[in-house]
Amino acid sequence: MNGLLSGTWWMTQRRLSALGRNPAVLVMTLVQPMVWLFLFGELFKRVVELPGFGAPSYLDYLIPGVVVMNAVSLNSFAGMATMDEIERGTLNRFLVTPVRRSAITNAGVVEQALSTAFQSIVIIALGWAAGARYPGGAGGLAVLVAASVLVGVVLAALSNTLALLLRDRNTIIGLNVMLLLPLTFLSSAFMAKGLMPAWIRHVAAYNPVSWALDAGRAAMAGDPDWGSVALHGGWLLALTALTVALAILSLRSYQKSQ
Repeated sequence: MNGLLSGTWWMTQRRLSALGRNPAVLVMTLVQPMVWLFLFGELFKRVVELPGFGAPSYLDYLIPGVVVMNAVSLNSFAGMATMDEIERGTLNRFLVTPVRRSAITNAGVVEQALSTAFQSIVIIALGWAAGARYPGGAGGLAVLVAASVLVGVVLAALSNTLALLLRDRNTIIGLNVMLLLPLTFLSSAFMAKGLMPAWIRHVAAYNPVSWALDAGRAAMAGDPDWGSVALHGGWLLALTALTVALAILSLRSYQKSQ
């Protein structure tokens, strides 16, 4: 366990050092969520007047959607960094060192989690400046950030798994682009469930993006529904553990193929 923790620590430091040398990446990837926040916020602000929408302000409703969808888009292409390390031979050099294989995978998880949390907090702050209010307080916002991190880790682990197994950039990009829109619009990111067609509601119930949104919105309500938070958060935790384990197995499979 000590070896795993120390290996994860050093590998994470390496990744964060590289990110620190190019912090513009974090800023540039905030452009898309800003478009969602301010463009969609203005375009659909009168949607709340529809009977059954259930939110006093569309901006209040939209913030969790933007936070979670930013986590999805930010982490879906995490496999590109793995592809870079494969092509440069960096990953192969690490695989002949004593560092634990799970530590290599965990470092990527920690880096993506920290990046996602940072951007989620920035989006929440910008939403507040634009007029959004959060009745659930700091506790509700913490749950939203945690949910965005979990769904981000799920997507990052799957992206890394694809990179290790397929080792083809075009295939990874194609699969991610193909999944991004269904994950977005077959969820409650931008529209209340009560106004969705029945078949989309049924699909959304099995969408991890909706799990994150349901957990975040339940915690951010003026009267938080902690039962819903526990239920959807539990599903997210289980899926996160499964996808990270899959990424570790994929790394071992990659090592055997070398």
